Amino acid sequence: MTEGELLPAETRPLFHLTPKIGWMNDPNGFSQYNGVYHLFFQYYPYRKKWGPMHWGHATTKDFLKWEFMPCALAPDTVPDSGGCFSGSAETTDDGKHLLMYTGVVKISDLDEENFIQTQCVAIGDGVDYQKYEGNPVISYTDIPEGLSKYDFRDPKIWREQDGTYRCVVGACTADRDKKGRILYFKSSDGLKWEFISVLAENDGTLGAMWECPDFFELDGKYVLMVNPQDVLQNDQFNCGNVSVAMIGTFDPETGKFTKEHAQLVDYGIDFYATQTLLSSDGRRIMTAWMQNWDSTTYTFRSLRWFGQCIIPRELSVRDGMLIQTPVREIEQIRKNRVVYENVPVNGKLTLDGVSGRTIDMTVRIRPEFSGSYRKFELRVREDDEHYASLVYRPAENTLRFDRSNSGTRRATTHTKKCTLPDKDGELTLRIILDRYSCEVFINEGEKVMSNMIFASPKAEGISFINLTGSVFIDVEKYDLELD
Repeated sequence: MTEGELLPAETRPLFHLTPKIGWMNDPNGFSQYNGVYHLFFQYYPYRKKWGPMHWGHATTKDFLKWEFMPCALAPDTVPDSGGCFSGSAETTDDGKHLLMYTGVVKISDLDEENFIQTQCVAIGDGVDYQKYEGNPVISYTDIPEGLSKYDFRDPKIWREQDGTYRCVVGACTADRDKKGRILYFKSSDGLKWEFISVLAENDGTLGAMWECPDFFELDGKYVLMVNPQDVLQNDQFNCGNVSVAMIGTFDPETGKFTKEHAQLVDYGIDFYATQTLLSSDGRRIMTAWMQNWDSTTYTFRSLRWFGQCIIPRELSVRDGMLIQTPVREIEQIRKNRVVYENVPVNGKLTLDGVSGRTIDMTVRIRPEFSGSYRKFELRVREDDEHYASLVYRPAENTLRFDRSNSGTRRATTHTKKCTLPDKDGELTLRIILDRYSCEVFINEGEKVMSNMIFASPKAEGISFINLTGSVFIDVEKYDLELD
């Protein structure tokens, strides 16, 4: 596809946050301040590639329409001369916006361990931020013996009911295995910090370094989110860099978290670096980077930006498991409702009014009787030559996303599969499409698959395919439009 095929409005997602120009990775500082929600992000404004990290900045009132603000942080002081890496934000007693981030100092171009990492802060008014002269506020000398000073990053800060500040920071052992640790700190003012405990630790079965931690109470449980690097493929987790939610209990006296359940946060190709906030109406809302480090070449060369965030999601815990749904604000931009009920699918089926690049569609699939079909395929972003597909096999209880036929010329990962509970061939999929992405919420948010799709702007078709047996579908579809 050439640049000329893209209309100006189509060169950016409709409602997913992405930089105006340059590189984006991890979301940072997801917080509410002065009546709006702030989302910062790892940012390199000068090229569409990773570079010395800055903090990009955008605000929103509804998680869908974003206003770009001036770049909040740049690597311009000694403690962060190698980059202002990931972090978070809170509000101080005197009404200031406190950013806590990882400052990086480059020490070598030859050694793999060439960056020393410490935790720093900057204080501002929601637009302009000044770095604290006493940075770093937590140094590698403040962590337990045997942990790496090269892998100590991504502070997540919050405040307790008594007004004290807490944070968790990712770390790992200094040995060759780099076993992840989550460190727990306490402060009375956000500037002077005291190490409390190792909140959680990796026994070596869940990758290496644990990045971008988050820790919060939700529906009577505690949730620890970590983003392990270099995970080996196993029955529970995919390989590579993944996002994991651990659900369990927390003892504030000892500062120890006890895991009762662990699950992937997202089973798709493109998802990493989770971060949450507590909204003004009490919802726990999560964002993340909708990208995969192993497929950063998968894009259109004509686009001036790289990287985007997921649609923010509301989180809950049900039956000990993390549940995710798109923020309810998306219902405010739904238009042109189309509904079909009890439609038989025999062969390939298209439905009038069911197509588009920016849509919110729910499909309920059910067999005529138990075991009455073998495979059901749903295609999106389809034209005469291209499509991305979701393939459900009820006998295996698997759902596979596949973008291999979407027009890509890159030999990166293009398919992922997840296992579902046995519901006798019944399945509900809620699919959120934006111009370059497909997010699939399975069975009311029990599992989610997030995926980038760089297909032709002309590929707007949707079809349903069943070639064996008897299956019926209900479809409810909306166009998504911003005013």
